[in-house]
Amino acid sequence: MRTTRIYCHDIQLNQQPLALNATSSSHLCKVLRLNSGDTLILFDGKGNSFSAIIETASPKKTVVKISNALTENTESNLTLHLGLGMSKGDRMDYAIQKSVEVGVTHITPLLTKFSVIKLDEQRRQKKLEHWLGIIINACEQSGRTILPVLNPITPLSSWLEHEAGHKIVFDPEANKSLVNLTPTDSVSLLIGPEGGLCKTEIDMAASEDFQAIKLGPRTLRTETAAVVACATIQTIWGDYSR
Repeated sequence: MRTTRIYCHDIQLNQQPLALNATSSSHLCKVLRLNSGDTLILFDGKGNSFSAIIETASPKKTVVKISNALTENTESNLTLHLGLGMSKGDRMDYAIQKSVEVGVTHITPLLTKFSVIKLDEQRRQKKLEHWLGIIINACEQSGRTILPVLNPITPLSSWLEHEAGHKIVFDPEANKSLVNLTPTDSVSLLIGPEGGLCKTEIDMAASEDFQAIKLGPRTLRTETAAVVACATIQTIWGDYSR
């Protein structure tokens, strides 16, 4: 039987009783149809989890009592930073959701030449809030205890300038695969938008020590490439190999 998990950013054992926010309360009562006496797990997104019992079930304000702290080991040993070229529609949502389930630790939405989304500052903030909600829901569903870091929307040229054990950009014309690389505990992964990366951007990445890697013989959509790449990296160096 599946255990219900709810994100609550500030939890303390001596905080009794604890009132959940309206979003979580509505989800518990209207969607999951939980009632007083039902149990759930709360996590704070920082690695801490607690068992709890519902005292009052209300769509507007559900009140719970925290029972005890839990030990959950669901985080990968690998630091995996996904730089994702911004795409329109549901592609970004899907890539973010599934990469979180796979175990990515950092996500940076990137502005590239073929990014078709034009956002003012207000819409940027709304997008980030929307993506954070997707990250939280993916953590609740998959059993993660630490929320991945969601960075601001960033120009590709600025994002490339950071350190990692391996910095990887996927290029269908590359002649090297992931299995040719040495083991590492940190990876930065660059995935282009639905239009891909232009040659100038691939060359720019190479100048910042990104290695061109071929991800199999088939051309993948951006949202598929993000998930497949993260899962493959987890299999080679992360917790999929445990």
